[in-house]
Amino acid sequence: MRDVQDHWFRQAKREGYRSRAAFKLKEIDDKKKVLSKGDRVLDCGAAPGSWCQVASRRIGPRGSVIGVDLKLIDPSGLPPNVILREADLREVDLASLGGAAFDVVLSDMAPDTTGDHFGDHHRSIRLCNELLDRAGTWLRPGGNLVMKVFEGEAYRDLLDRAGSMFEKAKGFKPLASRGESVEMFVICSKHLTASEKAAESGGAAEVEEIAPPRPKPGPGWSV
Repeated sequence: MRDVQDHWFRQAKREGYRSRAAFKLKEIDDKKKVLSKGDRVLDCGAAPGSWCQVASRRIGPRGSVIGVDLKLIDPSGLPPNVILREADLREVDLASLGGAAFDVVLSDMAPDTTGDHFGDHHRSIRLCNELLDRAGTWLRPGGNLVMKVFEGEAYRDLLDRAGSMFEKAKGFKPLASRGESVEMFVICSKHLTASEKAAESGGAAEVEEIAPPRPKPGPGWSV
């Protein structure tokens, strides 16, 4: 397993990505087509900037990426269509992010892990729910959302909530995720308008969980 993970680290270095996490977004987009040329993208929890790198290349020079993180992100080497903000996402509004709704919202955010699986899981769920709380304002109708979450007892409820807000909500485990990691990525396609949500409420939301079998996590959490 360590050799496999070293592969992604070495590949990131070869391709000029800031971290191996770039390959998670690349696989997600290859399979689910969440990014399109010209998109306006919000990258939540963007440090160290590898998802900004992937998104900027895939949306092209006519698109734009705003990367927001509590930590300062080094702007050197990033393309001109990437704008960085050092801020708490809970304290920013759409006006401070340029005013226009986004075509895609990405989140590789995770809480600082403590080794308490139950507590870390619920802190991760809380971050995702806070993101969904803002999706109606930040994301245009028909837009896409990708967010990382740690699996656990509340994961299914989160997937159901996302499924009520989007045409599709699916869990996905990229190959570049560590085998012992409990991280999953919830891929939400086509944000529904209020009238579409009302129509969807008459039937079951399309929710699918996709994850290969993997060993039980060891002590601590790997993401």
